[in-house]
Amino acid sequence: MSTIGKALALLDTLSRLDKEAGLTDIARLCALDKATARRFLVELEKHGFVEQDPDSRRYRIGSAPVRLARIREARFPFLRIAIPFIKALAESSTETVHLSEFSGGRLSTIHVEDSPRAHRIIVDVGSLLPFHATASGLAFLAFCPQTEIEAALAKNLERFTDSTVTDPQLVRAALDETATRGFSISHQGLETGVISTAAPVRTPSGRPIGCVAIAAPLSRTTKTAIQEFGALAVATANAISEKYYGSERPTGTIPDIRRRD
Repeated sequence: MSTIGKALALLDTLSRLDKEAGLTDIARLCALDKATARRFLVELEKHGFVEQDPDSRRYRIGSAPVRLARIREARFPFLRIAIPFIKALAESSTETVHLSEFSGGRLSTIHVEDSPRAHRIIVDVGSLLPFHATASGLAFLAFCPQTEIEAALAKNLERFTDSTVTDPQLVRAALDETATRGFSISHQGLETGVISTAAPVRTPSGRPIGCVAIAAPLSRTTKTAIQEFGALAVATANAISEKYYGSERPTGTIPDIRRRD
């Protein structure tokens, strides 16, 4: 990995911590020696990407990423446009609804609307969504070009629960079902006791940019309910696409980029 890549990986690691961290912990988490980690932190601090508390000497994310995020959202208001639709879906489903976006080769959660029920699924903003083990990942990958599907399935498919599907052939079958149906279903793929369904938000050409997902406790979700949630996720994802891109809507259930040679 390049020097810039290592520095950005450090910044990414710091962003995922739920509290400030010291130099020793940061170096350990990033598999760096302390001298290298300190050098990266000093440079990142100069440019406002990290801050060091003057009393505790611990580090946290700085204001520069926030500034850049605000500029990006002002120019490409995906989140602002999507949130009202996500809120409406959460109200109608009474389950946890989350929105993800693809960036840097990864799919991550960018907004969550919690279920009002006492027994509900908790999803954290910023959490990564493995392609093979989550409804969002399956929904996203199902509408990607075949070369990207094969590249994703060639990697190590981590097992998170006893129900996680790690056989590439079985994942391919799930992707075909998802593309035909329009939405995915993940049955305890990432977390035991959770069932989720998701649909992709797509560009006018059909390429996915993120997903809308509904996550519910398995104990109260029937087969009928999950089918209804899937249809609602599709309608919401399509509404976000139409609002974001205007009248140019994605064409076809399975875009041309999914064709096999």
